[in-house]
Amino acid sequence: MLPDRLKLVTGLLAAVAIAGIVHILVILTVPQNVSHSAYATLADFGPDLAFNLLPDVTPGSEPLPALDPAMKHAACRFQLDQGPVKFTASIPAPFWSIGLFNASGETVYSLNNRTAGSETLSMLVLTPQQLSILRENPPEDLEDLIVIETDTLEGFALLRAFVPDPSLNGLITDALSTANCGELV
Repeated sequence: MLPDRLKLVTGLLAAVAIAGIVHILVILTVPQNVSHSAYATLADFGPDLAFNLLPDVTPGSEPLPALDPAMKHAACRFQLDQGPVKFTASIPAPFWSIGLFNASGETVYSLNNRTAGSETLSMLVLTPQQLSILRENPPEDLEDLIVIETDTLEGFALLRAFVPDPSLNGLITDALSTANCGELV
């Protein structure tokens, strides 16, 4: 009788161990198998190489996961294989930030008005190869630009601005609507 119970316990332990291993493998492969990404979702809000204002964040209807409801958001999808991308904005908010993300949604770079030292954003994103070409013939305003070098060829920028009071909502919305994301000319 004891050997039968031992076989049963051993079999149950083996089944639990196998189920645990399968569970861990599934959890670890979920990010690679998810076909719905922030990069893909942003295509629904407007054209690439333009900041597109995202809808206000309300419970149950967030345009992207983990957005702050106290902020206004604008996003720009870009592809660096078409050339460097220049981001400019003037945002009259007590706090703003811009995050650069690759197409998988991983953060590449982040900047805010406190580290930029200004309410004005002026940033250039390019690949190492594009930077070496740019050094041969730099644009006139290069010294005014924050230059970000990355190997990421496609991604998106998320521009966020804090709205401290509802009376400033229109002003901040206008500032985000006029933000620029485009090719370096």
